[in-house]
Amino acid sequence: MYALSSDHYVIELPPHHSFPIQKYRLVREAMLADGTLGPGDLLEPDLADPRDIRLVHTAEYWERLSTGTLEPTALRRLGLPWSESLVRRSRASVQGTLTASRIAIRDGIGINLAGGTHHAFADRGEGYCVLNDIAVAIRVLQRDAWMQRVAIIDCDVHQGNGTAAIFAGEADVFTFSMHGAKNYPLVKVPGSLDIPLEDGTGDEEYLKELREAVPWILETFRPGLIFYLAGVDPHERDRLGRLRLTHAGLRARDEYVLQTCRNAGIPVAVTLGGGYGHDLQDTVLAHCNTVRAARAIFDGVAPPDGNLATRQLGD
Repeated sequence: MYALSSDHYVIELPPHHSFPIQKYRLVREAMLADGTLGPGDLLEPDLADPRDIRLVHTAEYWERLSTGTLEPTALRRLGLPWSESLVRRSRASVQGTLTASRIAIRDGIGINLAGGTHHAFADRGEGYCVLNDIAVAIRVLQRDAWMQRVAIIDCDVHQGNGTAAIFAGEADVFTFSMHGAKNYPLVKVPGSLDIPLEDGTGDEEYLKELREAVPWILETFRPGLIFYLAGVDPHERDRLGRLRLTHAGLRARDEYVLQTCRNAGIPVAVTLGGGYGHDLQDTVLAHCNTVRAARAIFDGVAPPDGNLATRQLGD
């Protein structure tokens, strides 16, 4: 199983910024430390081609982003300060998801140890999402005749408004989002199927809804490829989540989605999505458990003790 990772994923942010950008480095280190991934399993993405990016994003937005001329209101909406490293990071993350999707089509599974930037619209970024990596990957796959019919299973706690807007009304792309009803974004953009959840929703109710939705999507839409946005912000100790999933519940969620897709013979490209734990180790552990589930289900490798990864994060 191959995973995409890059030093470009981690950039300098102002002190005490709310986005936990170090998680991308910590997840990679933990996966290498416990043997879930070996050095040969990690691939470095190139920077996404601007021509690919403009298959989704408007020429004006890309020009302003790439030249550092975004207006102050656009930067406030984005929630990240502009820098050349931010542009490189965003391009690397887009390419990571695109490469992961190509690997998934070939091998059954591919993982980007970043990505899931589903709040980015065609003409703007929002909510820490600069470029919509999954949308760009889908457009490139369709253009290059790699894959036409695609479904997105978005389990981030925040509704994928940008992705839903980009693919609104498109018969070959199914957008499914399972999210907090009263959480960000304030205004939801309807997708193909949305399941809004009340604050405090726990493991049992969450998994019941998921186990009804996923088979229905696979059976009725019949996608050739799944993008699984495995955000871990539904965790009970997430600062921004407001749901009450435990680590066991998140593991069960990941295992169910991945096993159901594998049983159906549908390849899966995984992106990490959000995670903003009060304790960063909770977020890193949950992301690591997603990778462990993928390795166990698609490669038959038993996941190591999750406590090992947690201990090593504190070293």
